[in-house]
Amino acid sequence: MGKESKVLIKLFGFLDVTGEVVTMWIILGLIAVISLIVKCSLKERPGRFQNMIETAVESLDNFFTGNLGKPKGRKYFPFLATLFVFIVLSNYSGLVPGVGLTDYVKAPTACLSVTAALGIITFIFLQTSGIRHNVRHYFKHFISPIAVMLPLLLLDEFIKPASLALRLYGNVFGEETVTEELYHIMPIGAPVIMMVLSLLFCALQAIVFTMLVSIYLDEVTETE
Repeated sequence: MGKESKVLIKLFGFLDVTGEVVTMWIILGLIAVISLIVKCSLKERPGRFQNMIETAVESLDNFFTGNLGKPKGRKYFPFLATLFVFIVLSNYSGLVPGVGLTDYVKAPTACLSVTAALGIITFIFLQTSGIRHNVRHYFKHFISPIAVMLPLLLLDEFIKPASLALRLYGNVFGEETVTEELYHIMPIGAPVIMMVLSLLFCALQAIVFTMLVSIYLDEVTETE
C-alpha cells in the first residue's frame, strides 16, 4: 500500500524508526516548544503572537462546542484539539520543500501505519469515553432498537476508526501521488497549482477527521 517506508535505525533492537517517525518527532517537538513559549509569555494585554494563538484556540473551541455542545465540547477539547493540530501539521509537512524527496523526512499522514494508529487511538478514546460517561447506556446502545442489531452495531464500532484511517491516508497519499505525477508530465505550472490547492486540502482533511470523531463521540456519550 503506497511506497514502502525505509527503516533508518532500530531503537532497542525492535522499534523501527522511519522518515515518518522522524517527521512526527519534529512536529511533536514543535508543538511542545510553541506551547512552552505561549505558557511562559502569557500577558493580560496580549501581543501579536498570543493573539494569533488565542484566535486559533477560540476557533477550535467554537468548532467542537458547535458539534458537541459547550459542556462536552469543553470536556473533550484537549483530545480533539490535539488530534486536529497533529493531523493538520502532519498534512502541511508534506508541503515543506524536501519532505518526501528523501527517506529521512516524510509526511506522517501519507503513511497508512500512522493513520491506522490514529484510528486505533480514536477507537480506544471513544470506547473509554462512552463507558465513563454512562456504562449502562454504552452497553445498551449495542442492542437498540432491538437485540438482533448487536452484531452489526459491534462491527460498526470497528468500521468507524478503520474508515477514518483509510480516508485520511487515501486522500493525503493520493494528493501527493497526483502532484508527483503532474511534476513529471508538466514540471512547470501544474505542481504549483496543486500545492496551492493543498493549502486548503490539508486543513480540510484535518477538519473532516476531527468532525467525524466529534460526531461519533457525541453518539457514545449521548444522554438517555
